Amino acid sequence: MATSAGQLACFTIDGLIRAHIRGMHKGICHPPVVVWRSYTRWAAIQGIPGLKVWDEADWPNGWLTKVPALAERRGSAPATVTALQGHTQGTVHKPAGTSIGAHALTRTLPVALGPPLDPAAIAALTHGGEALAAARLGVEIVRLVASGEHLDAAVERVLLADEDRSEGAARSLALALAAARSRPGQRSELAGLAPDAKAVSALAGGVYVALSFPDRRSIRDALLFAASADDGGQVATVAGTLLGTTHGPDPLPVDWLSRLELAWAADTLARDFVTEIEDSPSGGDYVPATDPHWWSRYPGG
Repeated sequence: MATSAGQLACFTIDGLIRAHIRGMHKGICHPPVVVWRSYTRWAAIQGIPGLKVWDEADWPNGWLTKVPALAERRGSAPATVTALQGHTQGTVHKPAGTSIGAHALTRTLPVALGPPLDPAAIAALTHGGEALAAARLGVEIVRLVASGEHLDAAVERVLLADEDRSEGAARSLALALAAARSRPGQRSELAGLAPDAKAVSALAGGVYVALSFPDRRSIRDALLFAASADDGGQVATVAGTLLGTTHGPDPLPVDWLSRLELAWAADTLARDFVTEIEDSPSGGDYVPATDPHWWSRYPGG
């Protein structure tokens, strides 16, 4: 099902693609602003009132706003909606709100696969507190795994590099690593690591699940196990991201993927993200366009 978290993750990628395009054409861009505008487009097609609308003749624009499943209400995202309605775009030094919910992490994870960008700057658009640290840690782990590092080593490396190891997010992550090494695949451990819907819980629970089921043939078991957590959808999202980054898409259960509303949209976004970073089809100041329709798919900004 296209949950609100999944929908927002799609619009994160949309914003990152648009930000890269804007940088290529304008020479300068602040990606969090562009991602914020993508979240506003999500809210617009959801029919959420009180939004700031930019002077665009066909706003909200871009192909993603035409996907029916993204316009369906699939759960709530209260912190995100409150920030968008209040026209309050947060920053790392002045977050928009105090929510430490899991959306700050799960919708930010795609940042790991793009050019260098502080994940906390995306999380802080609508959330605050330890959720920003969870986003930073989670994205850095995914980034290391994508570069070829084993998940266990990536988690350990991130913890060693973190300057706030005594803080909530890092402490929970360290507990998840220790539990996975000594007591993998235990429901009681998962319940203790992920007792609620906070970003820190989603990170710790997701890491514990992924480390407990590292084999590519066990992804189905891993996701079912993750779903048994208190906020199982968010834990499964983190675990699935880590396992998908480790093994690629082939081991994912085809019978599950075929029933997902956003499978096609997410796959298209992923491919377009890679294409934009590697080839910049819309061109730029000194680069000719190779796809005359790319800009209409992702109008920069």
